[in-house]
Amino acid sequence: MTDRPRGLMRPVFCLPSGLPGVAALVALLLSAGAGAQTAPANASAVALVAPVATVSASSMSSRVLACTACHGKEGRATPDGYFPRIAGKPAGYLANQLLNFREGRRSYPQMTYLIEHLTDDYLREMAAHFAALNLPYPPPPAPQAPAAALERGRALVHQGDAARNIPACVACHGPAMTGVNPSIPGLLGLPRDYLNSQLGAWKTGQRRAHAPDCMADIARQLTPDDVSAVSAWLAAQPVAAGGKPARTLPAVMPARCGGVAEVPVAAAPAASR
Repeated sequence: MTDRPRGLMRPVFCLPSGLPGVAALVALLLSAGAGAQTAPANASAVALVAPVATVSASSMSSRVLACTACHGKEGRATPDGYFPRIAGKPAGYLANQLLNFREGRRSYPQMTYLIEHLTDDYLREMAAHFAALNLPYPPPPAPQAPAAALERGRALVHQGDAARNIPACVACHGPAMTGVNPSIPGLLGLPRDYLNSQLGAWKTGQRRAHAPDCMADIARQLTPDDVSAVSAWLAAQPVAAGGKPARTLPAVMPARCGGVAEVPVAAAPAASR
């Protein structure tokens, strides 16, 4: 089997045995007086970061059973490599991705079907619920690429490639690669298949974000070997600090990215006297 990115591959939607069908899962999301009305088409992505009045944790856990059918118990992810972990991700990022699915910037019909009638407030509640979960990460799988490919992936993640206008992944996703609050996701603890498919989706336009779409610009500069190397290296790394997103970046992001709320930058050290 060749080792290549799978940007055009999509998983077949299936539910674990014993769970209700898709229609019943939709009903769970629409229940409990959630105000299931279509949100305005011009809703701001950044506005999804705003705090909302939340329901009790036990009530929200029952409402998001539709999510855990694919993303695993409490959003921990499952052995299926195409469904990512959502537990502990920044709330702004999760809410923004829900909006992207609802409004067609990300293409996965089953996700759209589940949330197309949910309001911004409901999506924020769902995002806040999963963001607040503090769950341990399992150890990473053994590396799935030769040493030379892993080193190439490490170099791109930590240094980028200035000659090709490829910034280092750590410049936006944080030095520990666990993301940055409120809206930048971590890249560790994700399956290699998922990383491959998402980078491929950025390259082909199947995944989009608000303009300027910085990830699409970066992904188009990556070769298939680059994608394979980066995904292999990331998937093989342990998750530090419990996977908690950082509060700040050490420096300003190298590119403007649409749909990303202002990311705090650590204050520069005071000048010596």
